[in-house]
Amino acid sequence: MKFWLRTCITGTTRSVLPKFMRESPSGLITLFELKSMLQMQGMTEEASGYVDQVFYTFDMDGDGYIDFVEYIAAVSLLLKGEINQKLKWYFKLFDQDGNGKIDRDEMETIFKAIQDITWSYDIPPDDIVTLIYERIDVNNEGELTLEEFITGAKEHPDIMEMLTKMMDLTHVLEIIVNGQKKKE
Repeated sequence: MKFWLRTCITGTTRSVLPKFMRESPSGLITLFELKSMLQMQGMTEEASGYVDQVFYTFDMDGDGYIDFVEYIAAVSLLLKGEINQKLKWYFKLFDQDGNGKIDRDEMETIFKAIQDITWSYDIPPDDIVTLIYERIDVNNEGELTLEEFITGAKEHPDIMEMLTKMMDLTHVLEIIVNGQKKKE
């Protein structure tokens, strides 16, 4: 398993730069390299799209690469970030078109991808999305702003717990790296 994935999974960040550079001599990771490291063969289109979206949220400057600074910032956020920071990251992950709002389809796509990867939840993604929108879409617009998302998640401990468990990237990456696929 590649060093940077192991770091993300285990939370160990000591002496990171030399090891990162040894495994990524250019100091940059492309989406293709990420998918190669994760051995994405056999994964569903949704799971592959999820990895794309994770990559794009880590690629903070949008240059098509995850560099060392972006990597450390992402790992630090996922392992030690405050809840507001994590909720902002979740929001960015859900907001696939980058318009500053999450629509039901965007959220359902991410939850479906997570289920395709982890096979850990019996509740259908559309039921999860319906529950979330019934509770936190205060304007009933079918879209969530960042403010609605953060406020709603904090006001509903059950939703916060569900988001935290489902959006645990270290768990999802561990399953991908260990090669677990969706059960038939």
